Amino acid sequence: MGKLAQMLIYDAVIEEYGETVDRSIERAGRIAQETGWYQATPELNPLIIEAQKTIAYEVVEQLGVPDWFIVSMGSGGTIYSVWKGFRELQELGRVEKLPRIVGIQAEGCSPIVDAYLKTRRKSVTRPLTRAIGILVRKPIQQKLAIQAIEESRGTATSVSDHEILLAEQEIARLEGIFAEPASSGAIAALKQLRNRSVIAEDETVVCLITGSGLKATDVLQALSKRRKTAIVGTEFSTKEKILRILNQKDAYGYELWKLLGKTMTRSAIYQHLNELTGRGLVSSELKDKKKYFIITHRGRRILRAIDELKAIL
Repeated sequence: MGKLAQMLIYDAVIEEYGETVDRSIERAGRIAQETGWYQATPELNPLIIEAQKTIAYEVVEQLGVPDWFIVSMGSGGTIYSVWKGFRELQELGRVEKLPRIVGIQAEGCSPIVDAYLKTRRKSVTRPLTRAIGILVRKPIQQKLAIQAIEESRGTATSVSDHEILLAEQEIARLEGIFAEPASSGAIAALKQLRNRSVIAEDETVVCLITGSGLKATDVLQALSKRRKTAIVGTEFSTKEKILRILNQKDAYGYELWKLLGKTMTRSAIYQHLNELTGRGLVSSELKDKKKYFIITHRGRRILRAIDELKAIL
């Protein structure tokens, strides 16, 4: 509605079409062919790549080259544009190093992430996410997006709508920026990658915010419904997952790493275990020359408290 309001005030002729960005792009392509109108749709206009690559120029002017650059992906054009900008700056001798590029999508619609990770997910007939700016089922510039990630030695990941909403609130509270859900996903991904020790604590990171939250009025409804559940955090934090495993059986570090799906480094697992031990939620003992971790009585009490809290929210 926020986008429509801006169109209406400028007396635009509006035609709504399709449930995903893909269908709208297809319709825009046909209209331009039929009428001869100028094609301004970003995915169909090659000049957009040249315009968006200047994002890299601005970052270098203001910050230099970060270690990581995180970008939300819909059709895949923005992430490639940013990488093209950095690469050209290096070719011109203006920068010496290049950032590692991270592409992110919502879990409810993540075709580029799945293709990069070579994940064979069950086909989704109707992809769904509140981040409608990146609700693209068949990204036109998917190959270019993956090219940017691979050439930069970066990575790709998906985040849940819940993580996106929490990030959106956090950006507003801590930075004074009301970002649309599609952009907030970049911050959600940063937290995820830091938790997995993919991004180190001393590395510099740029998260690209591409649009205002005022464009996504549905978030206001979500905020009112989810405010009371925000304190729970994401559905299962890493520490909670560890406690739940240990509540079933004692386990050593390498075993925990495997049971958690090998989604982070083993050193990150031990960091979580050290913190849980320091809080008195986990203890350890040597068995068969291996250090086994054991949930404490206090750790079990914490799990029961989490379950009770979830039940009433």
